Amino acid sequence: MSATKTKVTALPGDGIGPEVMAATMRILEAANAPVEWEMAEGGAEVFKKGIITGVPRETLDSIARNGLALKSPLETPVGYGGKSANVTLRKHFELYANIRPVRELPGITTPYTGRGIDMVIVRENVEDVYAGIEHMQTTTVAQCLKLMTAPGCERIIRAAYELALAEERKKVTTATKANIMKLTEGLMKRVAEMVAPEFASLKSDHIIIDNCAHQLVIKPEAFDVIVTSNMNGDIISDLAAGLVGGLGIAPSSNLGDHAAMFEAVHGSAPDIAGKGLANPTALLSAAIMLLRHIGAFDVAATVEQALFITLAEGKNLTGDLSPRGHGVGTLAYTDKIIANLGRTSNQPSRSYKKLELKTWPKLTAHSEPNARELVGIDVFLETDLGAEELGKALEAIAQDSPFVLNGISNRGVQVYPPNEGQQTFLVDHFASRFMFKKPIPLSASKSEGQPEISYLVQRIGAKFTWMHIEKLQRFDGKDAFERPQGA
Repeated sequence: MSATKTKVTALPGDGIGPEVMAATMRILEAANAPVEWEMAEGGAEVFKKGIITGVPRETLDSIARNGLALKSPLETPVGYGGKSANVTLRKHFELYANIRPVRELPGITTPYTGRGIDMVIVRENVEDVYAGIEHMQTTTVAQCLKLMTAPGCERIIRAAYELALAEERKKVTTATKANIMKLTEGLMKRVAEMVAPEFASLKSDHIIIDNCAHQLVIKPEAFDVIVTSNMNGDIISDLAAGLVGGLGIAPSSNLGDHAAMFEAVHGSAPDIAGKGLANPTALLSAAIMLLRHIGAFDVAATVEQALFITLAEGKNLTGDLSPRGHGVGTLAYTDKIIANLGRTSNQPSRSYKKLELKTWPKLTAHSEPNARELVGIDVFLETDLGAEELGKALEAIAQDSPFVLNGISNRGVQVYPPNEGQQTFLVDHFASRFMFKKPIPLSASKSEGQPEISYLVQRIGAKFTWMHIEKLQRFDGKDAFERPQGA
């Protein structure tokens, strides 16, 4: 092993964070891990200083300088801050790939013990509804924009396939809700189908996300690598962790082009903070992932094997891993893992190679279709009128314009023209779809149609309160929008 050490930013965090960080550092030092720590702040105390992100500039600079971070849980205390410090770090460094290994550990008994669970959830980490773009459209209707991009889908899917190769796995399963959200979730499915042939040595398949959750409970051992979108991944990675012992032992990594952050998944557990009872397994496992990330595979295996032996022996475990009244403190558990360094357990470590991720160019991603047309607009407006009365009013407004009213929907269901026998509860938020009587070809300037749209919206605004407008386009002859239910 080279004597050169890799500098890593360490964020001890809140609650039990400093205790599990100290324990992890002790174990890595005893194993002669090639790591040098640079301590940094983040979380509750930072929020209380008036830094609304929960992460000071010094910490951001440290991570940018080192490109690596090991992080304990960070809190967002009630009454302070806005966005969580965790989200700040993921967004600031564009840590787009969240890697969550889920493996049956020796000595930890669950209803699934003996099933051979050994999978990885690869979750897109910065897009989807977690982009946090929300608006109150009316006093009773909230909107959250689900943004998924082709480059974002391609990045995470390629990361999943490269991880499968690095860990000598056999199959990548893309999990989406493409049967309902055909444009957003469907984009991930289509990109996966485009990328998969480049990795011919790996099996590839697709599963609907709700069936994925079902199958994770029925036969979790059938999965190898699952790649999915942000919110889907958040949910099923926690579900999967529950199959092998829970979040208290779950590690994760967050990878980007220029930085990587490794963390325990669990919270700060303030009820036991400072009592010497914390279980450092999750953060230690995250540190093992960090060691593999920097190529220190032998040290990573040494630490992991010591952890496996300690868990398998079932003695000197923290209270959350032991029968009531038989647990030991953080210090004793840590000492036992250190004592077991150099021993080999009955459960082997996986074979790992360095994970190589494609570096994406620093430019604004754009793909121009061969042809595009502007075919209409959706105008979202607020009113307490009924659907038929509103429809007649909007038809009259559009009568002397280049548009014709195509229909009105409420919460995604067409309510005008009415469908016979349909029963739809109405709220004061209507999407009125106007189609151009003659579609307008768009040039590179994309300014065509603006006067016509302004004219129509001005007329609508004279009678109704409108919130926003969506242009309806057609790319290369294909509609780039969905139709309401019942249309």
